Amino acid sequence: MSLLKKLKSKENFTDTEQRIAAYILTNLDDVPDMVIQQLAENTFTSHSAVIRLSQKLGFSGYRSFKVALIHEIQSNKHTLTNVDPNFPFLPMDGSMDIAKKMADLTIETIRKTLVKLEKDKLNKAVDLLQKADQIFLFATGDSQIRARSYQNKFIKINKHLIIGDDYGESAWNALSMGKNDCALFISYGGNSATHRKIIKYLNSMKIPCILLTANTEQPTSKLCDLVIEVPYDEFDFFKVGTFSSQISFEYILDTLFSILYAREYTKNLNSLKRKSEAAKKWELL
Repeated sequence: MSLLKKLKSKENFTDTEQRIAAYILTNLDDVPDMVIQQLAENTFTSHSAVIRLSQKLGFSGYRSFKVALIHEIQSNKHTLTNVDPNFPFLPMDGSMDIAKKMADLTIETIRKTLVKLEKDKLNKAVDLLQKADQIFLFATGDSQIRARSYQNKFIKINKHLIIGDDYGESAWNALSMGKNDCALFISYGGNSATHRKIIKYLNSMKIPCILLTANTEQPTSKLCDLVIEVPYDEFDFFKVGTFSSQISFEYILDTLFSILYAREYTKNLNSLKRKSEAAKKWELL
């Protein structure tokens, strides 16, 4: 059994030892820097009580206990744990506990998203984006933040994306699109009635549509030229935040941008160099 599990189980611990163990578990960020005097004072116990607990856990004394504790804390930072995407942290979690859980959630979400990606779909999506005269991004709420970030990246490679839902003008933006344009929808649950109507319209006009969603069973998915799926791990409303879904969307968007950039790598680098020199000359940045 690991040291932290022994501290949590409190097997055969006296009341005093339970108090020390509880304090250590609650203050894992600080205990490694404490001398025995500090730990004793903070737990309202004594040197001998701390030493007895250390020995009960299998160590010669507090110093060897602390070395083992530091080692286990560091090892745990590199070990992924299962995190609930809806409630990834608890009120009793310390700052570093929350930091570790958010890191684990990010890594696991990207891993699960990668598993769902398909080479042919990625290449087809990039084909549609590359040849489009204009790209319209339709997204609301938190997903629109991802869309704006994507818009900013594309400016660097001389492609100017339009946020389709800006100022409530989604319908007019859709109506202004032509067959040489492309629409990119970001919708986790695919529940937007407005987006469903727009997708139906664009499909009837033979205007290419790409949909990023977790709900591939929605009827409008079949009307899109391409659907890229993200993991369906979040509840609709009962959650702390849209952590997992937004991590997935940003990862896919960054991947699409990177593939597109790589296709004309030298051209894009030369363009970046020219812009950098002009910005410096004219003090634009």
